[in-house]
Amino acid sequence: MGKRLAAKITGVAGYVPPKLLTNADLERMVDTSDEWIQQRVGIRERHIVDKGMATSHLATAAAQQVLEKTHTRPEEIDLIIVATVTPDMFFPATACLVQTRIGATRAWGFDLSGACSGFVYALTIGAQFVGAGTHKKALVIGSDVMSSIVDYEDRNTCVLFGDGAGAVLLEPSESDAEGVLDFIHDIDGSGGEFLCMPGGGSRHPASPETLGQKMHYVHQDGKQVFKYAVRRMAEIACGLLERNGYSHKDVALIVPHQANLRIIRAMQERLGLDDSKVLVNIDRFANTTGGTIPLGLCDAVGQGRLKKGDLVVAVAVGAGYTTGGVLMRWAY
Repeated sequence: MGKRLAAKITGVAGYVPPKLLTNADLERMVDTSDEWIQQRVGIRERHIVDKGMATSHLATAAAQQVLEKTHTRPEEIDLIIVATVTPDMFFPATACLVQTRIGATRAWGFDLSGACSGFVYALTIGAQFVGAGTHKKALVIGSDVMSSIVDYEDRNTCVLFGDGAGAVLLEPSESDAEGVLDFIHDIDGSGGEFLCMPGGGSRHPASPETLGQKMHYVHQDGKQVFKYAVRRMAEIACGLLERNGYSHKDVALIVPHQANLRIIRAMQERLGLDDSKVLVNIDRFANTTGGTIPLGLCDAVGQGRLKKGDLVVAVAVGAGYTTGGVLMRWAY
């Protein structure tokens, strides 16, 4: 275990657009079924933005809610980090758009691209700034409009994703009994080809050819991603606990990335946890990429499943491949 990060989460909020896309709706769009989707990935419905609503709008809504919940004035915010793979545009950064909309006139910020691990990466970076004593209040946001990069004629990917955002407020922690305790992050770039969006960057700029080949949508080799995620989610969670002297018995709650219910259950089985210690909301939101873990934390607070002093693990695997896990003592 390294030096503890003297930062804690003091508030969390989530936002999803009101429009629902159910499995029954998808049955009318592609060759799939509600039974197949629920059995294979555990999803019943997902929230989808209306035309004109972007990642920054979801991120702003989540940020405003966490400010209200924590009675924090926007000008008190020092830093804004937005984890996303669906920014409104390449530049300016989504963090800039959020900053001006919420009135955080003293804050600087940036976007972070870590795919489904993006939020835990952003949380760790925010905790470093707060823990170092250079920042007092940091907003960490995970937000994605996955419907903007999903091909709704591809039944293998379109059933998996939804739109949503979540935000946390990080503040200094004075006590070892609360806050961010440790993290484990890694990447394996050899898996990049198995989950990617090939078009739109400098290698394949937008053109009639890239549009015709549907290169601006999510491309996924589901079997490869599944095998990697099942193994690494469990390894990271176990590694965090073991190197800090804890066992599964000490854990109050695991908040895993919500990509596939079977991945979550495989991790749960390896850790020896019962259902009460694993947050699952994939059935309602699907995979919102950067939004899944903060939305999970928000649900856990709303359901009364977290109390001050609880040991919490957040863990994710995403495109890249990226893997990340954070160990925390809940602070409120």
